[in-house]
Amino acid sequence: MIPGGGQPNMQQLLQQAQKMQQDLAAAQAELAQTEVEGQAGGGLVKATVTGSGELRALAIDPKAVDPEDTETLADLIVAAVQAANENAQQLQQQKLGPLAQGLGSMPGLPF
Repeated sequence: MIPGGGQPNMQQLLQQAQKMQQDLAAAQAELAQTEVEGQAGGGLVKATVTGSGELRALAIDPKAVDPEDTETLADLIVAAVQAANENAQQLQQQKLGPLAQGLGSMPGLPF
């Protein structure tokens, strides 16, 4: 029988929660500094975002610039930024996914 009527040790739960909070903050800080890239048009347009999704750089190859067709260039830019954001989301899952799963494994929490 568990002492305390089957309730988990609150001090232990608080320590686990505190450590997870610290781990989460560290992972978020790392994501904010990590850059990932997405590209479109076979590399004619490249977008760089942080792991938290902040656009940091946009590179456009001169071959992609046609003054008569700015719509295609705009589409390539949007596609490159979307690809970079998808890569950032994958990075977030890699870094934050295990932490979120750890929250669910803490006894006494409603996850």
